[in-house]
Amino acid sequence: MIEVNELTKSYGSRTAVDQLSFIVRPGQVTGFLGPNGAGKTTTMRLLLGLDAPTAGTATVDGVPFRSHPRGLRHAGALLDAGHVHGGRTASAHLAALARSNGLPARRVAEVLEEVGLAGAARRRIGGFSLGMKQRLGIAGALLGDPPVLMFDEPINGMDPEGVLWVRRLFRRLAAEGRTVFLSSHLMSEMEQTADQLVVIGQGRLIAAESVRDFAARSTRQAVVVGTPQAAELTGLLTAAGATVEPEGPVGAGRLVVTGLPAERIGALAFERRIELTELTTRSASLEEAFMELTADHVEYQAGRTR
Repeated sequence: MIEVNELTKSYGSRTAVDQLSFIVRPGQVTGFLGPNGAGKTTTMRLLLGLDAPTAGTATVDGVPFRSHPRGLRHAGALLDAGHVHGGRTASAHLAALARSNGLPARRVAEVLEEVGLAGAARRRIGGFSLGMKQRLGIAGALLGDPPVLMFDEPINGMDPEGVLWVRRLFRRLAAEGRTVFLSSHLMSEMEQTADQLVVIGQGRLIAAESVRDFAARSTRQAVVVGTPQAAELTGLLTAAGATVEPEGPVGAGRLVVTGLPAERIGALAFERRIELTELTTRSASLEEAFMELTADHVEYQAGRTR
């Protein structure tokens, strides 16, 4: 389990992480979201003891990660796939990690096989594509078979097959009871992979909840209604305070309604004996909810005029 309590990190006058608190529990994939500059990578570095906090605590299984003399047995992490010695081979890179953490040499071949790099074990890393470096970084995180795993943008540079493999890997690791914590800017992928979310902006917590609950907070939810009496229903719903827009070809009888829940729409139609052929709540996508709920926390926003 990962616990962050009132965590703060300042660099001079700039506060990158501001009194941040959340818990990442085992047995599920927790996505870590936020606009550029939100403090996600800084938070992960604080969790791994790579930076010291200004205030607050960040612990892995109840203790600071720095207190583990052989850290890869307790937590595995991938923060920067390019942060490797290009002159080493994949197997030499992992062998050095294994020796420094007191891990058996056989684990090198095992994790290379697991990430699909067994055939590239003796190739120098400098010739790897970004996707291959990501796989190597994931192999390093898995090397100690740890209960806690952290990944920062792990699918950058992956081809579609690689993205699918990573998604299945993370789901399997969580199903094994591990704590899986990952950041990504790809909302569609996070929507398919994560169970829970931690969302931050400008170093502060915005939300810590399930993917479904976060998406449900969006005001962009709508109800799709099908009816052969579209004009009559449009007038009725508009009078009740809803916004109604036609969907599809003219005369198709499908309406998109915002401002009223499906239950109220159904009740109004029943009272006026208006026939409904469809009544479906359309939830906002994770991307739509994220854009809406983090709009006030974007540090670098294009299109602004001075």
